[in-house]
Amino acid sequence: MQNHPTVAAPEWTIAKLIKWTTSYFQTQSIDSPRTDAEILLAHVLNLNRIDLYLRYDQPLSQNELAQFKTLIKRRINREPVAYIVGVKEFWSMDLAVTKDVLIPRPETECLVETALSLLPEDTGSEPTFTSMRVLELGTGSGAIVIALAAQRREHRFFASDRSSKAVEMAVENAKRHGLDQKIKFFCGDWLNPMNNSRHGFDMILSNPPYIRSREVDRLQPEIFMYEPLMALDGGGDGLDCLRCIIESAHTFLKAYGSLLLEIDHDQRAAVKKIIDSCQSYENITFKKDYSGYDRIVRMQKKHHDQNSGSLFQL
Repeated sequence: MQNHPTVAAPEWTIAKLIKWTTSYFQTQSIDSPRTDAEILLAHVLNLNRIDLYLRYDQPLSQNELAQFKTLIKRRINREPVAYIVGVKEFWSMDLAVTKDVLIPRPETECLVETALSLLPEDTGSEPTFTSMRVLELGTGSGAIVIALAAQRREHRFFASDRSSKAVEMAVENAKRHGLDQKIKFFCGDWLNPMNNSRHGFDMILSNPPYIRSREVDRLQPEIFMYEPLMALDGGGDGLDCLRCIIESAHTFLKAYGSLLLEIDHDQRAAVKKIIDSCQSYENITFKKDYSGYDRIVRMQKKHHDQNSGSLFQL
């Protein structure tokens, strides 16, 4: 009796896996299917994405295939890629992220750009250069304040979050980029910890929750199923946190100090109304994001603000 040759199982190379996974993600309505496939596969193989194309014909071991299959299942369940691999790039820096913090968005880089335009750089040619005090509220992963400290090391940076786990994550990310000695992190709910100090801030900035409560569960599953609710929900009108910050931040700003906030694309008129009713700010400007939506609002504290109070010693 003649023995039939054994048919070998198909060999899964990097190129074949990327092609198959991209197609599968497309059938499951996953955004950016090829990008997600590449990021997940690179994570399993401990490679940079570009290296996948340098090794496109490299086969995977059974253990690597099993790991990759597990990640595919997690992505199909709409878990964000950033949480699966534990890292997200922001301002060309890799930041560790977990489900305790919001995943940094590209549009938030507009907030960083606006802040940098207001923070002078010490070139050594200006003898009157003065270091500025900058406070970020609701720091989350620390993305914003770390980006600023990386670009303007000569200034003094502070950052807070009401979540102790978020503060721990921000500290970890600051250490990752050698900036833990440049930023003072503390736990607190917006400006509530502030009292009894003679020192004000030259800048306060925040990307607070601004999604209307009723709209949170209408967001992409990746967002409402996995990201922290308290970093998303801005109350019934989406303005609770913005209102709280605007109505209190001027108390902790120096004269002509700047308040910078990220807002939702349709909140310009409502935010302007809150600012006007506060009567403590001037030079109010709005900046659009890369998609052309109003995204950043900047205002300056009036020189003669009758509503200033005490500050927290930092």
